[in-house]
Amino acid sequence: MIRFIIRSALALAAIIFTVILFKNGNWGWGIVMIPVIVIVGLTFFRNENMILAMNQMRLGNTDKAKSLMNKITHPQLMPRKQHAYVIFLQAVLNTQEFGFGKTEAMLRKALTLGLRTKQDNSVARMHLAGICAQTGRKSEALTLLAEAKKMDEKGMMKDQINQMQKQLKIAPSKNQMRMATMQGGRKKSPRR
Repeated sequence: MIRFIIRSALALAAIIFTVILFKNGNWGWGIVMIPVIVIVGLTFFRNENMILAMNQMRLGNTDKAKSLMNKITHPQLMPRKQHAYVIFLQAVLNTQEFGFGKTEAMLRKALTLGLRTKQDNSVARMHLAGICAQTGRKSEALTLLAEAKKMDEKGMMKDQINQMQKQLKIAPSKNQMRMATMQGGRKKSPRR
């Protein structure tokens, strides 16, 4: 929040200073200040922590990316699409810490806010399918995987989706799992 206030103050000061320069006839310095205003204005639409985190993910350093993404504390102040990406990346990177319930809620919120590319939508649906499979919702997981397969235009996740679908077809349903735990819980009485 403090960064947002500082950013807003800098933008306002740069605009006022540029107007004063143009008003006093210092056209050269006024034109020089226009790119400064543009750079400060772009920081409202692109968060520096998110850009650095994406770069770290491309390099394969997920721990650094996770720490950068967790520094973003108020994503609701960002534009809608960027808000969706912050929630999506925080959910994917912090699945272990958040647990299935919170991660699923965050992924669904990111999907409703709208991710920009079909590939990102496909990845989000695949992660949701994995969570549904882990919590015993086999039919929902299969429908999410089918949606992910449709959205995967480049076929980058084709193998992963097919492997998850095969595992889900083999996996028992939630009712079968419950029955197995109920029956497996009884033990033979020891001999006397």
